[in-house]
Amino acid sequence: MSLPRIAVDAMGGDEGVRVMVEGAALARRRHDKFKFLLVGDQPKIEAALARHPGLTAASEILHCEDVVAGDEKPSKALRRAKTTSMGLAVNAVKKGDAGAAVSAGNTGALMAMSKLALRTMPGIDRPALAALLPTLGETDVIMLDLGANRECDARNLVQFAIMGAAYARIVNDRPRPSVRLLNIGTEETKGTDELQEAAAVLKAASGLELDFAGFVEADKINRGTCDVIVTDGFSGNIALKAIEGAARFVTDLLRNAFSSSFRSKVGFLVSRPATELLRHHLDPNNHNGAVFLGLNGVVVKSHGSASAKGVANAVEVAARLLEDDITDRIKQDMAELGEDKLRGTPRGTPAATQLPAE
Repeated sequence: MSLPRIAVDAMGGDEGVRVMVEGAALARRRHDKFKFLLVGDQPKIEAALARHPGLTAASEILHCEDVVAGDEKPSKALRRAKTTSMGLAVNAVKKGDAGAAVSAGNTGALMAMSKLALRTMPGIDRPALAALLPTLGETDVIMLDLGANRECDARNLVQFAIMGAAYARIVNDRPRPSVRLLNIGTEETKGTDELQEAAAVLKAASGLELDFAGFVEADKINRGTCDVIVTDGFSGNIALKAIEGAARFVTDLLRNAFSSSFRSKVGFLVSRPATELLRHHLDPNNHNGAVFLGLNGVVVKSHGSASAKGVANAVEVAARLLEDDITDRIKQDMAELGEDKLRGTPRGTPAATQLPAE
């Protein structure tokens, strides 16, 4: 059976068509069984494809000139979902013309379009935005929610834990991922009522392919002590921005220090292998590709400033999720938990408040 193709919003991102097509071409070399639907301005896409014959043979172009602006409000973008490259890419998943959509465009607009077009899976109240963050361990840590929901109840957090664990089993090859809830302390008595209730459900649940390991504090996010970290979208988005800011601060501090004097420049040459390793580890392109988990279809958000390498990583995330059928895994795990296990936790409100994720 042939794998479903991947729809790529070729007009999204800071550099648009060239980088998106080049990234898709790089990903195609790693996953050569996939075909692509490239959505955007056909003449521009064809010009970019001229340098990538392998991708050309595996692609179809859906012409569209309308683009969602980076600062456009989600409500306005929703009204143009049927005419924009982003909206048509997501709609291709809804219609079954593609199994996944990848976009580097406006995050809020992509979130709104995806939720409206694809809806949430049975048993999932709200989708969550999940991403891979670098750690000192052997693998990256998956963190969710990073901005799809401002407020979350215990029921939402339990569902996020199940979705994050299913994601970890695919991208990090963890048979039983360790899951922790982000909290202000690791003691069992710390945290809000929602965190306490979610912890109790996860601790008591049996049959799930995950190990609940309690709470984790924000300063341990990148230590590699667990596979999945679960939080609400408000806290997660703040934590993500703090980590990104700290990474830029460290790299800028090193750059300034090594250029401050002749002796510093000599020191830089001596320590260059170590600084290159640090740069590689902190490069967001190596961890690019956030996923909206919990929808009836796969949608991957690439960072707007991602390079072709970063776009390729985002496309590869979509490919792996399709190959391992992430939606089916989540359905199985939710069935294993059972609605009765969540009966003591209040159901979240249907509409989640969107947060800007860029």
